[in-house]
Amino acid sequence: MSRNWLDHYPEGIQAESTYPRIPLHKFLQDSAARHPERPAIVYCDGEVERELSRMTYGELDSASEQMAAGLASLGIGKGDRVAYFLQNRPELVVGFYGILKAGAVSVPCNPMYQAHELAHQLSDSGAKAVICEPDLHPRVKEVIAETAVENVIVTGDQNIPGALSFFALLGQSSASNRDLSVDVDRDLALLPYTGGTTGVPKAAMLTHRNLVTNTLQFRDWFAYRDDETFITVLPLFHIGGIAGAMNVPIAAGGTMVLFRRFHPRGVLRAIQEYRATRFLGVPTMYIAIMDHPEARNFDLSSLRPSRTSAAPLPAAVKEAFDRLVGHETLIEGYGLTETSPLTHANPIHRARAGSIGVPLPDTDARIVDADDGTTELPAGEVGELLLKGPQVMQGYWRRPEETDNVLSDGWLYTGDLAQMDDEGYFYIVDRKKDVINAAGFKVWPREVEETLYQHPLISSAAVTGIADSYRGETVKAVVVLKDGHGFDSDDTAQADITAFCRRNLAAYKVPRIMEFRDQLPVSAAGKVLRRLIRDETEG
Repeated sequence: MSRNWLDHYPEGIQAESTYPRIPLHKFLQDSAARHPERPAIVYCDGEVERELSRMTYGELDSASEQMAAGLASLGIGKGDRVAYFLQNRPELVVGFYGILKAGAVSVPCNPMYQAHELAHQLSDSGAKAVICEPDLHPRVKEVIAETAVENVIVTGDQNIPGALSFFALLGQSSASNRDLSVDVDRDLALLPYTGGTTGVPKAAMLTHRNLVTNTLQFRDWFAYRDDETFITVLPLFHIGGIAGAMNVPIAAGGTMVLFRRFHPRGVLRAIQEYRATRFLGVPTMYIAIMDHPEARNFDLSSLRPSRTSAAPLPAAVKEAFDRLVGHETLIEGYGLTETSPLTHANPIHRARAGSIGVPLPDTDARIVDADDGTTELPAGEVGELLLKGPQVMQGYWRRPEETDNVLSDGWLYTGDLAQMDDEGYFYIVDRKKDVINAAGFKVWPREVEETLYQHPLISSAAVTGIADSYRGETVKAVVVLKDGHGFDSDDTAQADITAFCRRNLAAYKVPRIMEFRDQLPVSAAGKVLRRLIRDETEG
């Protein structure tokens, strides 16, 4: 490990740390023991700006115990996978920790998924049960025959035929007789899906040790105290929200002001009303807040430094948001689904614009030649970023070949091109892979292209991401139509294709920009040159 990195660590943090060998849900049990009456969740409706409900740590711990017992009564036990298909809501938090306490593995599913996207994830994970909202139940029902799901658990007060009631399941706690022993090094806690380097959705196998270690690395780096109030608006089906906006607050014994969805004025009001101390978001959220006409009417001075998530943080956005708050608030870091997720962060009060910071304690990083994958490069040279540490996944679920492609001797090949400066700060330069980062959501071109190819009037298509000052990147499709397609204009064609995509893809994957060409640029081997398309657009 470079000595330069140690020089930048926050006061009191050691280069090598000893992390407790505990299951992830022990954080909730410990916080409930310390502060049983403290609010764990304050659930808010950001749109109408009102508080909907509260749940103390004692209540959250008890409800998750009941959920674990209810799952056990359904025959779910150690190693079984349980999916959740929910927007942010208290039942998600209860369900997440209940799944862990049952010895099972959480499989988060994006509630924006269309039926075939959901079917792949449920089938691939082998989930035995899924927790969903009433309005998402039809989508689950549509695909359940393709999966191993035996029980569908629905939140809310509706009585849905063929589904179990979430709240009724909590009442079956007396049926519990479950094995609570956890091998923290081997037992999985979470299977979050990612596109990895190929664009084929696959799950990163994250153990209790992976997540416990990263939770404490995260908590300690940002010096979370025992009296924090967090704005939890990041989606809790995404690794960034699961880790930074749920697990870390619970480990710190803090209060989560939980939003179902992001609403700029609602977040502004909540920061002021609850004197929130941490706000983990993505750059588009900060931009939307700064652009709100009433932003300067709210007192945001209670905010302390917080890590931004999911997408690169433009220097101008950091500077402007810090000015709005009145002191440094946004701290850029870096992480991946495969690393639980955080591996790098800028030191508080020593953040460098454009940098992802330095590796966290017990985390090693190096830059190697992107072609040979082994030759370590000196400071200032661009190569592929490799990572090693206790937060690195065990591999991809049931995909040994994919695992071998990215893990070697404990080192994770990120596919990201980066460089390190003379003082040990890292900078992401570009991506070796083609993944598009649209407002913090990952979009894999191949998946969108395959959907486009299903349109009967499309001959060929290529998808790429282009720079967007608000979203970070926007999905662009370059399309070649079949001869005699019948569209009377490009506008008519775009409207038809966009409607087709919306029926088959989550909204954030739908191309916002569409260009029609007579042919696509290809290499001598016939491979479509996505990078050339992107360079032509940005040039």
